[in-house]
Amino acid sequence: MVSLVNLRAYWRFFIVARQFFPLLFAYARDRNRFLVFGRGRSVDSSTRRQRAEHLLDTLLTLGPTFIKLGQLLSTRPDILPPEYIQVLSQLQDEVPPADWEDARTVIEDELGPVDEYFDGFDTESISGASLGQVHRARVDGQEVAVKIRRPNVKGLVEADLRVINWSLPILMFFIGEARSFSLRNLSDEFAKTIREEMNYQREAAMLKDIKQNFADDETIRIPAVIDSRSGPKVLTMEYVPGTKINDIEALDDAGIDRTELATTLQRAYLKMIIDDGVFHADPHPGNLAVQEDGTIVFYDFGMSGQVDPFVQEKVVDFYIAVANQDIDGILDVLVELGTLSPDADRAVMADALELAIADARGEDIETYRVQEIVGQIEDSIYEFPFRLPKNLALVLRVATVVEGVCVTLDPDFDFITIATDYLSEEGYREETARRYLSDAGEELQDTAESLFRVPPKVESALDRIERENFHLRADIEDSDDLLDRLAKRLVLGILVATGTLSTALLYAFATAESAAIVVVPTLLVGFLLYRSFTKRRGIRASPQFTRQNLREREEE
Repeated sequence: MVSLVNLRAYWRFFIVARQFFPLLFAYARDRNRFLVFGRGRSVDSSTRRQRAEHLLDTLLTLGPTFIKLGQLLSTRPDILPPEYIQVLSQLQDEVPPADWEDARTVIEDELGPVDEYFDGFDTESISGASLGQVHRARVDGQEVAVKIRRPNVKGLVEADLRVINWSLPILMFFIGEARSFSLRNLSDEFAKTIREEMNYQREAAMLKDIKQNFADDETIRIPAVIDSRSGPKVLTMEYVPGTKINDIEALDDAGIDRTELATTLQRAYLKMIIDDGVFHADPHPGNLAVQEDGTIVFYDFGMSGQVDPFVQEKVVDFYIAVANQDIDGILDVLVELGTLSPDADRAVMADALELAIADARGEDIETYRVQEIVGQIEDSIYEFPFRLPKNLALVLRVATVVEGVCVTLDPDFDFITIATDYLSEEGYREETARRYLSDAGEELQDTAESLFRVPPKVESALDRIERENFHLRADIEDSDDLLDRLAKRLVLGILVATGTLSTALLYAFATAESAAIVVVPTLLVGFLLYRSFTKRRGIRASPQFTRQNLREREEE
């Protein structure tokens, strides 16, 4: 018997398919102009932007799950072209709150009667999002903020996640192998993230961990959890007011040093990602506030992440390589993280990175910004063999959003100097140098050992050659059947040449009828040879990304 959840998922699949059909139809025609045959169509930037706007409207129409999906997609330049990233980045998770009576039912199902658990409760919410809403209340004389999960949202989300999972095979048809990898990762990551975000007990645990990590830092304030008034659907925290971090006029009126504020924020995120391995992953201005003394307040830990030690080490290596303008070092880190395919053309990638860094520099070589570098790379990541593993998407999102907030506070904000100073103060640069020296020492030792092992092997090989007992075996990888197509073309070419010569001789020295008998199969073979060169899957070099077309795209 079909479960109620599956019935809902089937109905949602129909609704989602109807909403996305115009886009899918357009993408299908991009591959084959007449759907099942015909050449593909080239799509210009303005058309992509129009489609991105349509996608934005579609996501808003489909509700909470797809709003969250759109926000996640806006951080994935390995999946979507730059035009889509720019449009979807405007997507804000702000929706009208649920009716108070519905929200009250959630509280009473989770905790009990509102009047018994709270001294007072403001029925007007102070914020509304796709998965929950926040109200002010009082507990034992203390003012608190109560986050309530949106009524019945879990069933809708689970149905939508099934729809997304069912839709993946269809979407795979429109994208290449590299983006298929990223899309599968995105689907898994999204399902995990949105389920975690609906579990307020997990959010409370992450909030407590991060609060403990900043216990000795007076520049950071994280609200305390009221455990006795919290559960999986309700999270009660102390209410900590503040000025929105992007309210520049209010900050200036309060006499707050915005450069120092940006530095504090950047160092806080460096500490979370590099030192602690647990970080607040939704740093948009609505989740950051500033108190009168310049203390930064963090709100909403529903989207938070963890970084394993390997990724922490590689993030440090990346920052140091960027600071040192070490292009090869950046590429090595990207390959080790799994972000860049090992088979990528390093020369082309190095040119792109070098140009991105050069274009992002100011008059002073140290004042270029990582956000601009990342922005340049994100604009080209759709064309490159880039992939974003699950454990890096949130880190990339945090890096770009935090940088944007810092630049809003101080247009001349110098991320590289802040990051370099932080890494030096915490001993990471020295540690990296010691690790490189240790690795170099091991390589030197291996080289010395090889000096003793190689000569006997070389002498043995030379002896075998001298005795004519040396065999060389080579395996040629031809995953694209290149040699097979070349062999077919060679055979067809020989047949056409032979048929043409035979036709000419028969026509000259025999009868026209006998020449016609030979010319028909010759023409057929000639047509097959012609088709082998004109088919879309013929042997054609894929255009590489170069300095010239990067500049041309920037000019456009």
